[in-house]
Amino acid sequence: MTVRFSFCGEPSLDEESTPPMAAEFDGLTAVVTGAGSGIGLATARLLTNSGATVYGFDLSEGAMAGIAEWISCDIGSTESVAAAFATLGERIGSLDILINNAGIGAVGTVEDATDDDWARVLNVNVTGTARVTSAALPLLRRSAAASITNTCSVAAAVGLSKRAIYSASKGAVQSLTLATAADLLHENIRVNCVNPGTADTPWVARLLDLAADPTAERAALEQRQPTGRLVTADEVAGAICFLASPLQRSTTGTILAVDGGMHSLRPAPLEVH
Repeated sequence: MTVRFSFCGEPSLDEESTPPMAAEFDGLTAVVTGAGSGIGLATARLLTNSGATVYGFDLSEGAMAGIAEWISCDIGSTESVAAAFATLGERIGSLDILINNAGIGAVGTVEDATDDDWARVLNVNVTGTARVTSAALPLLRRSAAASITNTCSVAAAVGLSKRAIYSASKGAVQSLTLATAADLLHENIRVNCVNPGTADTPWVARLLDLAADPTAERAALEQRQPTGRLVTADEVAGAICFLASPLQRSTTGTILAVDGGMHSLRPAPLEVH
């Protein structure tokens, strides 16, 4: 069985209506990886609308024109990450916000996956997050109050079928978040992560198209979340920006779920009257 990959974070239907936040991001500089679409794009837009100067690191510019300044970057390559930060360092003196959002997905069980599949997903999702963070630290240390926010997943906290590699990688990102938060605590650099549930994105739509009954499969995805619907990119972006805000100076080592209660709620069935 072939394990399928896709850069996560395709656009949600309501991206264009992202409202501006308060002015706490005025004058701040941010890097968002995977900013060309979906959660990354929604986050870049929200930060820009709130006064930040945003640089989008991605393989292609995607839809970030007019929202963020694109710098080509493949987080799966140490050389590419180094080149991207060299370019960034020529344009800015310090970095206030890093959003590690770029990643890839994989579908399949441990029997389906090959060694190459494991290597590719872990290299991007885990090592990629680490290599971007490491490369950003010299610029982050020049900020008065820097923050790092990682996009993780509900898959780090609950068992999802046919998500073996992806779940393992996101569990590692969650642990990496906590370890890095502890390491950087006394340098005044906060580190947090968000754990989105299943997001309503084109990547999910493509997976549904492969199902025998796409309508039934979508209904099943919606029903496994207590809210009865999929998460939007804008909702995740709002949570990311909350954690990244300089107003949250006491928030570090925090894992914020944006999953409709999927990881913690077991609601009783609705009564039929």
